[in-house]
Amino acid sequence: MSDPLWGKLKGSDDGLVWPPLLRGPTAGLQALARFLEDSQWLSREEICARQCEQLVKLAEHSVRFSRMFRERLKKAGLEPADLRDPRNLSRLPLLSRRDLQKGDAYCVQPPTEHLPVNEVKTSGSTGEPVMVKRTAITQLFWLAITLREYFWHERAFDLRFSAIRPTISEYAEVSNWGPPGNLLFETGPAQLIPITMSVEEIAERLCAFAPNVLVIYPNVLTALIAHLKQTGATLPSVKLIRSISETLSSEVKMQAREFFGARVIDNYSSQEAGVIAVQCPQSELYHVMSESLIVEVLDENGQACGEGETGRVVLTDLHNFATPLVRYDIGDYAKVGGVCPCGRGLPTLERVLGRERNLILMPDGSRHWPLVGFARFRDVAPVAQYQMIQTSRDEIEVRLVTEMPLNAGQVSDLSNVIWEALGHPFTLRFVYFEGRIPAGPRGKFEEFISQV
Repeated sequence: MSDPLWGKLKGSDDGLVWPPLLRGPTAGLQALARFLEDSQWLSREEICARQCEQLVKLAEHSVRFSRMFRERLKKAGLEPADLRDPRNLSRLPLLSRRDLQKGDAYCVQPPTEHLPVNEVKTSGSTGEPVMVKRTAITQLFWLAITLREYFWHERAFDLRFSAIRPTISEYAEVSNWGPPGNLLFETGPAQLIPITMSVEEIAERLCAFAPNVLVIYPNVLTALIAHLKQTGATLPSVKLIRSISETLSSEVKMQAREFFGARVIDNYSSQEAGVIAVQCPQSELYHVMSESLIVEVLDENGQACGEGETGRVVLTDLHNFATPLVRYDIGDYAKVGGVCPCGRGLPTLERVLGRERNLILMPDGSRHWPLVGFARFRDVAPVAQYQMIQTSRDEIEVRLVTEMPLNAGQVSDLSNVIWEALGHPFTLRFVYFEGRIPAGPRGKFEEFISQV
């Protein structure tokens, strides 16, 4: 029986409302989203077999057009066809963030049908800035998997939607949710809030807009709840909270459920690889998006972790023919889950132990998400890794690993980048490390830590 949700599909032509006719990229998005509705029910064995077939196609292209990938495959004694056997993937050396920083990991010629290519800069969970080239195909998968998340957790597109993200530069209220929702369905209005706004202003804007769906970072969510409790304000309109980017602790999740009386769901994603895992609508487990990625969780000896064990997350993007992210050590940690009672064949993670960053305390007493300008660091200085520690309301310790000593001009340029991003001329104290900045006492690395 057909899902009634597809009966609300919006066509590409205003004059054709039934049946709706889709054209161009929108037709491809609909086809992929509907395919994902079926593929989630395949067995794990069938999913693995299909992943390997796709990996062979990726390797055949990458061995021709990426020098780094060709050398990695040769060093492992492998040919592209060998990757049809899933056991052979573990023979390939891991791809580190430092490898990506060398700049020769890319394919010099992506397939024409995968164009255009865009560049994504990210520091991930380790504070090591990298640039990844992504294609129109990887973007299509990101959109389709985001639709899957909507289908799993919120099937009404006519609700009021608020998003607080670092990619939003100016506050705005618009008539629809934007991609991917508005590409296939009529949606309700949306509110777009820069993550750099103070918690006080975020709360004021949200209360005025009264959203039903809220997309937010866990640290901002924690600060928002504290502020609303302090002021006695409420947001009874919120029915669904979608946590993104940071680690969502069970404490914050419970706190949000109790305060808002809303469902709270989490999403594990990265700029490099898109959506990695989405929480199951029937359980608390995170389903890996296996149509897009192979996700390995490895112990300290590089062996696959078993159910209930925690290890490093290693990703293989099956469709990025511009940057072959094959066995990419993203720097996160996760706990392996078991078979989900929902019946989906998609593997699971029990818990994601990704990045945690604290809110910055500004001199005026406000707190917000710290944008530090990392995307421009390597434009002005050879920064391999960074970390910032706010030691007082006016001072930040900038910890750096650099490929060579910085001169006075580079320090000055880097300071200007940081000041511009933070929006205040904090006193910056530079401290240099060899090799790698040490992780915290629990083995976690935080890009930004506020000690105030």
